[in-house]
Amino acid sequence: MTSLAYAMGGSPGGAGGAGGGDWGFIITMVVIFAIFYFLMIRPQQKKQKEQKAMLSNLAYGDTVMTTGGIYGKVSGLAEAVVTLEIADKVRIKVSRAAIGTIINKAGAPAPKE
Repeated sequence: MTSLAYAMGGSPGGAGGAGGGDWGFIITMVVIFAIFYFLMIRPQQKKQKEQKAMLSNLAYGDTVMTTGGIYGKVSGLAEAVVTLEIADKVRIKVSRAAIGTIINKAGAPAPKE
């Protein structure tokens, strides 16, 4: 019976215990959460914020690339839809969320390739 009490972490007299283990677990979980926050959650939120700002600043004439790799010039803007001119007289409609990057802002000099 005494060996069973030792195996359960108690003393033979019934007093004592592992109260410090609970605080150690809580501190470990807080440290793990802090690591996840600074390495994963915070950078992702920052990236989403930048993407949202980029999409809200779209203007007519901007040259953009979609997430699917299609290059085009913005020829129409709606709340959720962007019309891209991908060739002369060829226009497609894509979701605003499908715009990956702005290659060249309207009025800015074209980048050298």
